[in-house]
Order: sequence, then structure tokens, then C-alpha cells
Amino acid sequence: MNRRRLLAAGAAAWVLSGCRSPDGPAADDARGPSAGASRPPEPPRRPTVPLPPGVTYAERTVRMSGGPVRHQVLTIARSAPVRVSPVHGDRLDSARTVRSMARDAGAVAAVNGSFFDIRTSAVFSGYDGDPLGLLMENGTLLSEAANGRTALVLGVRGAGPRIVEARSVTRVTAADGTSRPVDGVNRVPGRIVGCGGIGGDVLRRTGRAMTRPVHNQLCTDSGELVLFTPHWGPATAAGGDEVVEAVLAADGRVLDLRRSTGLVPAHGRVLQGIGEGAAWLRRHAAGSAVLTLASEVFDETGRRIPGEGAGMLGAGPRLLRGGATDINIEANGVAATALRQRHPRTLAGVAEDGTLLLVTVDGREPGGSVGATFDEAAELMRSLGAHDAMNLDGGGSTTMIVNGRLRNRPRSGEGAEGGERAVADALVVVPL
Repeated sequence: MNRRRLLAAGAAAWVLSGCRSPDGPAADDARGPSAGASRPPEPPRRPTVPLPPGVTYAERTVRMSGGPVRHQVLTIARSAPVRVSPVHGDRLDSARTVRSMARDAGAVAAVNGSFFDIRTSAVFSGYDGDPLGLLMENGTLLSEAANGRTALVLGVRGAGPRIVEARSVTRVTAADGTSRPVDGVNRVPGRIVGCGGIGGDVLRRTGRAMTRPVHNQLCTDSGELVLFTPHWGPATAAGGDEVVEAVLAADGRVLDLRRSTGLVPAHGRVLQGIGEGAAWLRRHAAGSAVLTLASEVFDETGRRIPGEGAGMLGAGPRLLRGGATDINIEANGVAATALRQRHPRTLAGVAEDGTLLLVTVDGREPGGSVGATFDEAAELMRSLGAHDAMNLDGGGSTTMIVNGRLRNRPRSGEGAEGGERAVADALVVVPL
């Protein structure tokens, strides 16, 4: 891999995180090398940690334009006898720490994943930990894409990891052949945090029609169908005063058509409609109807990504494309005027040979690690051998767990499990 010294990057950047909270103390058991502002770059440090063949862990501090940057690097060869996949906690409507998700999955390592809703957000929808954007686990779509945002694709049979700009499509078809798009999966109907949804959405602060992502902003839609799976939690989310829900068996048979929110069957699903969506259910889900649901994910070329057994996780922006810096902030709904700060980062990269890199960058430490801008994050990933790379959720969410230990220094200030923030989901490395 190319280990050349990092060049100073010229542009500053803004942290993308589904959450905002004040800085807090570093974790007691986080063990990256601590570098003061006057110290030179350190060589990679590889702590003795037992990991499967083809999986390595290292820590390093380098100097960038703003000062020292301490980072942790997990490298997973394509041939390694492990499965890397996104996971959530015991339910999608609440958050969990990365460490607890790694423990439950039997993982040897994990990092935090996608953006998510959080109670400190100005546009909070009421369910702390709800993933914002694409989430697919083992071939099941659990959260729709913020269409056009960057995503990491894992576990496609016969293919290595990929970074794409993704959109998802879910449709419901009635027995008479009438078909309609499903607006969302496992979220509050009518509220699209981060936007990027399908037709009918408007940006709340302007009232303008909106289909592209707008980070940390709220879009609304008065007529929606939203699918709830058992992964969400025991009961559907409150979507408004006039709600119709079709309770479905595993084979799509309508078990009940109710006029209120209620339980999600353990082996079934619920379609909740508001406005025009509720009217559609009243027309097509009455009696002993059968509704057929199908979901697909497409990349930026319009090619369908095979979903059988796959894992997909959206975040962004992209950092590298084909080895060159490509920070696609517009596709990810980030205003150029917001790119002024360096922060802790969680990054994912793919080398030309299919090696996956998961990297965390410490930041917000007075006299210590300063974090990275997006340009610096791109250069860091290139220096580590990445050909394509992307940004995951960062700031106080940034977390690296290896063999049950917290390896970075989170700045969430929330105090749970050594300073870790509870988040929506994680990327876990599980031995086969």
C-alpha cells in the first residue's frame, strides 16, 4: 500500500452527522497514540490483537495542515474468512452503542455506520436511532435510500465491496394489478428527515418540492405509504390523525385493515397509509386481499444491485472515485458554504484488489488530534491504499471497537460505555 506522507489539504470541511451534541471527555480505554502539536508523524503502531487471517488493525498519527491527526485503521482482505455487514440493535426505533452491537453479533471489530435521527436534532421525529437513508441487512431493505446519496455495498455474491450512489424503489401491487410506490420503510409517515424521497415531498422550511437529499433538514408529505417490518419495534409509528394500516401475513395476505396504529406481527409486516396512501389501502386492502411487496436498489448508472444476502449502508459524501478525490457534496445534500471545519471521522474505503478499509479519525482534542477535513480524509484514505472511499457518520458518533475494546477517543460527551454515543447501526466484522 502507498504509505507516503500526507500532503496538507487546502479546503476545510463540515462534519456530517445525524446528531449534534456538545464535546465531552475522551473514553478511558481508548488507546490510540497521543500526539502533541509539536510531535512528528509516527509510524504505524500495530497492537497485538488476535484477529482472523487477512484482518489487521493499526494505529497511527500523522501531521496535517491543522495539526496532528490520530487515526485507527482496520484492514479486511477480500479473502479473509469473515463477513462484513451492517447491523442494528434489537430494534430500529432506538439507538445502541457500537460495542453492544458488536458483542451481540459476535464481531471481532466494528465501526459506527449511517446517519440517524436523534432527540437533540431540530427536526427530530420522535424515534432516537432511526436510520436516515439506505440500510439493507442480509438482503432485507430496512430503510429506504435518500436517493442519490453515497452508499457502501457489501456481500453481493461473486463481487467485492463497492461504493456507489444509490436509490431504492419499493412497490406494492394489489391483486387486480394496481401498483403504487411505497414512500418509506420503517420511519414516521409524512416526515422525511434528510429528504431524498420520492414524489410529493416538500422542504418544510421553504415549502418547495424536493426530491434530492438535504442533510439535517426535514421534508414532509401528506400522502404516503410506509412499510413497517418487525425490525422496527413492537408497534408502528404514529403518522397523523387519519391513519389506515393493513396488517400483512408473511405471504402478503391482509389479516386486518385498521384505523389506528398497532402492533407489528412477528412474522409479518404492516403498511401504514396517511392521506392519499390511506385512501389507496381502503380501496385495495379490504376483505381477503393479497398485497405483493418488492424492493430493489440501483446504482448511479441505473443498474440493479443484487440484493440477495447483501448488506448496504448509506451515508456520504464520497471522498475518492477511481483513486482521485471526488467529494460529491451536492449529491449528498451538503451546502458548499458548510465545508469549513475539521472533525472526528469514520471512513470506509475499497482498494483495487477488493480490500476493505474501515478508518476512524480522532478530533476535537485541544492540544491533541485535530480531526480531518473532507479533503484531508480523502488524502488519508488514498495514502492507505483506497481506490474508492466515502464518509460515514462522524463527530460524536465516531467509534472503533476491536475485540470488545474501544480503540478511538469518542467526543460525544454522553458518557455511555466509556464515552460512546448510542447510534443507529454499525458495520461489524464477524468470523465465519
